[in-house]
Amino acid sequence: MKKNKAKSKIQPKLHLKTGDNVLIIAGKEKGKKGTVLKVIVDELRAVVSERNMVKRHIKPSASNPQGQIIEKEAPIHISNLMVIDPETGLARRTGRKRDANGKLQRYFKEHTSKKPKA
Repeated sequence: MKKNKAKSKIQPKLHLKTGDNVLIIAGKEKGKKGTVLKVIVDELRAVVSERNMVKRHIKPSASNPQGQIIEKEAPIHISNLMVIDPETGLARRTGRKRDANGKLQRYFKEHTSKKPKA
């Protein structure tokens, strides 16, 4: 027997937003880049332009008597996306800090590569 889970009313802060350029880091589209068209906060998913394309069948109707098969973007889980830093062009992790006015500002965390011991 399934139990209904109560949805949390607290909206999580996400690391990406509409218009960001992102790199897909997992799945069949791994390594490809795109732009975020829409963020679905409740499902923690985002729609990326021209990526994760699926085919959908349109039922015949009076205006479209033949019916149709269309291709459209399907949402991707946000854990599989990394935001691309516009200055360097590389995918980076993001964080949030408060500026002088107390407003949260997003920043890109620096990548520090550890050198192996000789």
